[in-house]
Amino acid sequence: MAIFEGAGVALVTPFHQDGSVNYEKLTEILEEQIAGGTDAIVICGTTGESSTMTHEEHLEVIRYTCEKVAGRIPVIAGTGSNCTREAIDMSRGAEEAGADGLLLVTPYYNKATQKGLIAHYTAIAESVRIPILLYHIPGRTGVTMQPETIVKLCREVPNIVGVKEASGNISAISTMMALADGCVDLYSGNDDQIVPLLSLGGKGVISVLSNVAPRQAHDICRYYFEGDVKTSAKMQLEAIPLVKQLFCEVNPIPVKAAMNLQGKDVGPLRMPLTEMEPEHKEALAAAMRAYGIL
Repeated sequence: MAIFEGAGVALVTPFHQDGSVNYEKLTEILEEQIAGGTDAIVICGTTGESSTMTHEEHLEVIRYTCEKVAGRIPVIAGTGSNCTREAIDMSRGAEEAGADGLLLVTPYYNKATQKGLIAHYTAIAESVRIPILLYHIPGRTGVTMQPETIVKLCREVPNIVGVKEASGNISAISTMMALADGCVDLYSGNDDQIVPLLSLGGKGVISVLSNVAPRQAHDICRYYFEGDVKTSAKMQLEAIPLVKQLFCEVNPIPVKAAMNLQGKDVGPLRMPLTEMEPEHKEALAAAMRAYGIL
């Protein structure tokens, strides 16, 4: 059984102005997400600025999230690293903290071979019991996982169950799903490709859009699963202008700006990320108004 089906939110991490984690605000946005129909919480991923967290902060945010969500929907923790030992430590810590699953980005910078990727993921998977999603985002990591590699890991390692696909390469994803014969739980990592990946047998999306429009992201998936592909596709297309603005600068700069425009007060970004350019923020606000969320 899949960890979840539908729209899982790639949640931002709210910060105080001094850069410390704002746990009170984290509680608020978790409750808003659950009330808005989000199907899973993905914490401490790219959108959550995990790359600028200390080891202790990272695990505390995961623990706190699991405690507040309290089993109402699955919590998937980002615990990937370019160092296999660190990824194992983080993954064990997340499992102990109560996470329902793990999201493991390909090891960046090292540029492992396909053999190295298989060894890396297998070692992590053997260190925990909970299910694992691979995270394929070559634009950030400089590492491409071949379709055969993803399928091999999902077929041969019992608790590696699927992949968040953010490569944007529909041809490679199609090849992977053809090879998989049902052994790969596929999630779109791009909000502009939810319906295309659902049409290839996807289980849903791990979504940045869900931070500002949880019900809409959920419903794109819901209508598709209910067989109303026309409505699902219509909603997908209606979201495209906003999604474009949510990625006009590197994620999570725009989505944090969008949440602050909504009055959610999720605070600043951690350096080296900087605040959104004024002209981009104006375009973002216009897209949000047109979409009906501002």
